[in-house]
Amino acid sequence: MSAAVLDVDNLSRAFGGVQAVDGVSFTLRAGEIVGLIGPNGAGKTTLVNLVTGVVTPGSGRIRFEGRDVTRQRPWQAARRGLARTFQVVQPFPEMTVLDNVAAGALFAGHAENRAEAEAAAREHLTFVGLVYEAHRPAASLPLPGRKRLELAKSLAMKPKVLLLDEVNAGLNSGEIEHALTLMRAIADRGITILIIEHLMKVVLTLSQRILVLHHGKLISEGDPQEVINDPTVVEAYLGSKFAERQKRMAHG
Repeated sequence: MSAAVLDVDNLSRAFGGVQAVDGVSFTLRAGEIVGLIGPNGAGKTTLVNLVTGVVTPGSGRIRFEGRDVTRQRPWQAARRGLARTFQVVQPFPEMTVLDNVAAGALFAGHAENRAEAEAAAREHLTFVGLVYEAHRPAASLPLPGRKRLELAKSLAMKPKVLLLDEVNAGLNSGEIEHALTLMRAIADRGITILIIEHLMKVVLTLSQRILVLHHGKLISEGDPQEVINDPTVVEAYLGSKFAERQKRMAHG
């Protein structure tokens, strides 16, 4: 089994009277793809915000490569190798596609100068299929292009762990297939991926493990088939119709 790269231990955070994340613990290992699912409002994005320093935990501990990073700031997380995408895509709209990615390379990817950052940016744009759009303003890209740009920006930061927040939302089936191919190729590089996703086809196709949040609590964790057949998960999130459909498919 590969080494643990991220350990989350009993993490909690409340906003007013709402317990957004409640005693969550899990471990991510190098190069694995882990799905994070749950109903809207379950605490998934808040959990990613806690791990990446956007929000400070109320209690609990986060360790990255064995180091306590519980109180880190977002820029520290990025420079350590904890990168993330956002559910609402946020490029620098007036900058070119190339400059958006080069900024990630300069800010957190340890590029020593602009030329090195631009070279890295072209490499990542080639990987995601956007190199021919390099000199377009980022704001002019359609949604699928902006999603790929967000991914290229994150890769330019040289992440060890990549936290993806609904990267497939708004994409058609062909675009989703392309995104799945990219994510597998990223994991093949040894980069750990935690993906928040509502499309169960994507989760089951991609993930080696699944975590399920409900009302801020981790209610199930493990092998995808075991998790989707867990009665607690069926009741809280998947529904009986989904569970029956999966059983029929499993038995041919």
